[in-house]
Amino acid sequence: MGKGTITSALLYAFFAAVGNGLFAFGQKKAILVEHPFIFILSSSAVGMVLVAVACLFLPKPDVSSFVRDNYRWVLLSGVGSGLTSIGFYFLYSRCGASCYVIYAVLSIVATSIVVGIIVFKESFNVYHFLSVVTAMATVVLFTVGQVKSS
Repeated sequence: MGKGTITSALLYAFFAAVGNGLFAFGQKKAILVEHPFIFILSSSAVGMVLVAVACLFLPKPDVSSFVRDNYRWVLLSGVGSGLTSIGFYFLYSRCGASCYVIYAVLSIVATSIVVGIIVFKESFNVYHFLSVVTAMATVVLFTVGQVKSS
């Protein structure tokens, strides 16, 4: 697995999943306004404050050299984060939080397959392959369920 154990990966994924659930819950309960991105900007500001507070407990980096060495990747990741936030907003507000399963599987393909395996040549075995196949089956079953319930 590389840098961590499966236990740490499960713990970090759980932590992120709880955060995502809180985001979806908050967005669903928020009062809709004419401009949809006010919610994204406001919740992102809260998230930035939370991360800034967490930074107080970590080693102090040389920010200028970090920015100089990583500005391309920061910009790319910022675009990705923005696209994710915008996509989440429309997914949750127009389709409901239950449709998250579609995002999750597409994210598996985009992140695990394209970024992890194709770009970074990370390991991939038959069990990984089967997990992707069953994830795709999830989208098919979810779609059938949506059609049957309408």
